[in-house]
Amino acid sequence: MQKILVIIGAVLFLILSSALYTVNETQTAIKLRLGEIVTVENTPGLKFKTPFVNNVVKFDNRIQTLDAPAERFLTGEKKNVIVDSYVKWRIVDAEQFYKSTGGNIARTNNRLAQIIKTGLKSEFSKRTIADVVSGERSEIMSNILQMANKDIGEFGIKIIDVRIKRIDLSQEVSNSVYRRMQAERQRVAKEFRSKGAEEAEIIRAAADKERTIILANAYRDSEIIRGEGDAVSANNYAQAYNQNADFYSFYRSLESYKKSFGQNNDIMVLNPNTEFFRHFNPEVK
Repeated sequence: MQKILVIIGAVLFLILSSALYTVNETQTAIKLRLGEIVTVENTPGLKFKTPFVNNVVKFDNRIQTLDAPAERFLTGEKKNVIVDSYVKWRIVDAEQFYKSTGGNIARTNNRLAQIIKTGLKSEFSKRTIADVVSGERSEIMSNILQMANKDIGEFGIKIIDVRIKRIDLSQEVSNSVYRRMQAERQRVAKEFRSKGAEEAEIIRAAADKERTIILANAYRDSEIIRGEGDAVSANNYAQAYNQNADFYSFYRSLESYKKSFGQNNDIMVLNPNTEFFRHFNPEVK
């Protein structure tokens, strides 16, 4: 009798445990009866189901992340870019989600990835590399978000956000962009060098002009000073000559002799009776 009671208790426990289930705060549950939806449980707590008749499928109602693999797209310039993006989404209608996808998260991610890929391809084909890299990224993400939410309405989910993590250029495009940037920098450098050479010529011409003016003024002033000095010297010589003309003539002759016979090998062939030797020959007047 005791064994029978134990068996009956175990059976009752199994039946009771299979009749109860819990729904967490982060979950939404669908109760099915032979594959058909009976109720959708959104409130957390302990729930009841009919054993062997009802089964329960639970879904995570938190925000899900689809980290899509990097894809290659063509821009409006027919240039390849490699785009890495991700999508944030959540289940908003568990019943519709179950009917559309069978509750399969992987199938939903695959479908969502195709939709996002199509949207990115359409948006990138309308724009240049400069637009997608810097100017219009926010507009691209906004357009894809609106388009994707329209396409996935039947899935019972909502896309919260679409973000582009990274945009890389392919190797050939990178090389082309680098060459173009290099040519642009060289053009700017050449322009700066030309302007610098022009400014240098202007400064050099101004300096040469100022130098010429300074030298001319200095030469003028030196000539004036030299002329004044020569005038004073001539006046002093004249006054000295007038005081004693014979002595002055004799002094000047001695200076001439000194300059004429200053070297040992100096040879001059002159008539001794000339005016030059008059102080050597008293008879010469």
